[in-house]
Amino acid sequence: MGATTLITVAPTGAESAKADVPALPVTLDELVQTAKECEAAGAAVIHVHIRDDDAQPTLDLSLLGDTVQALREATGLIVQLSTGGAVTDPYADRLRVLDAEPDMCSLTCGTVNFGDDVFMNPWPFMVELYKRTQDMQVVPEFELFDLGQVAALHRLLDKHGPPYGDHVHCDLVMGVPGGMPGDARTLVAAVEALPDGATWSATGVGRTSLPVMFAALSAGGHLRVGMEDTLTFAKGRPVTANVQLVERAAMASHLVQRPPMTPAAARALLGVKGR
Repeated sequence: MGATTLITVAPTGAESAKADVPALPVTLDELVQTAKECEAAGAAVIHVHIRDDDAQPTLDLSLLGDTVQALREATGLIVQLSTGGAVTDPYADRLRVLDAEPDMCSLTCGTVNFGDDVFMNPWPFMVELYKRTQDMQVVPEFELFDLGQVAALHRLLDKHGPPYGDHVHCDLVMGVPGGMPGDARTLVAAVEALPDGATWSATGVGRTSLPVMFAALSAGGHLRVGMEDTLTFAKGRPVTANVQLVERAAMASHLVQRPPMTPAAARALLGVKGR
């Protein structure tokens, strides 16, 4: 088999309001339908934030468990829960996300200014979350918003050993106001600093989505797309469904002759065991 591209879809996030973005999937039915469409279009991983009955971000454990189960029943996608939640969520609630037994979870490697807010990830919290992923056999994806967070990732691995699954996979989150810019020069600098043997995807937030996508593909990386990060398909043209963004990522992957990776191949790459 030739080289392939891992496509992750992040369909909802915690920042956008349903009232402002009617196409945002916030109910379980909407999320499952989105997941089916995106899997068919080439996604292998779904990065999940959930909302409550009022469409507000929540880390309710019962709802998280129902979401993981529903996505597993409806799709073959790797289910990756966000441990970031919303910027206001307390650490205890973010740690408890792993009790919903996802395949993977996000693990952000440092604190970052996030627009007008601060996304808090102090070192003791990172260590506690990392140890919990090892104990509970959940594969972490290391979210990197800045070059300093790459150094923190090295520190985490040096002090606490390899992740569950024995493979390091990172996501470069680029273009967040307060984080690293979403351009090719910064992407190359971040990739060169990653641990040996690590794989990586890249996420371009907002108007950086296309520059980051093409920079990532040209540098041999993987992609994360979705309405968590990008609400505009082109200038003056809102995204109407997450599948639009996955289809565009899949098309770009085919263009560089690294077509989308299947969920089964992604499980083998990332060290995700069947549940």
